[in-house]
Amino acid sequence: MSHIVEIQTEVRDVNALRAACERLRLPLPTEGKFRLFSGEVEGLGVELPGWRYPVVYNLASGECWYDHFNGRWGDPQELDRLLQSYVVEKARLTAHRQGHSVLEEPLKDGSIKLTIQVGGEG
Repeated sequence: MSHIVEIQTEVRDVNALRAACERLRLPLPTEGKFRLFSGEVEGLGVELPGWRYPVVYNLASGECWYDHFNGRWGDPQELDRLLQSYVVEKARLTAHRQGHSVLEEPLKDGSIKLTIQVGGEG
């Protein structure tokens, strides 16, 4: 049986975030204090291509801070790609932890179809 799932994402898993950065060939996230235009925040920072300021996550609360000045300081599509990769990696890690296999299929529209085989290897 097939199911379509829509996910609202809160970044809370450091391993999935690291895997997403590796998938996109980004520098791994770093813990610390980060300067944004509007001030300083503390958390796990990710440097996105072409962005003036990092995206910073508080994994405990799920909060995210960034400043791209309506696209002038960074393309919002880069953040979308990071979140998409995070969701894929989080699903993959969770499925594997439960003994399931995951098949990934990139679609023409840029979305990614995941098929999780319950009890399978992969």
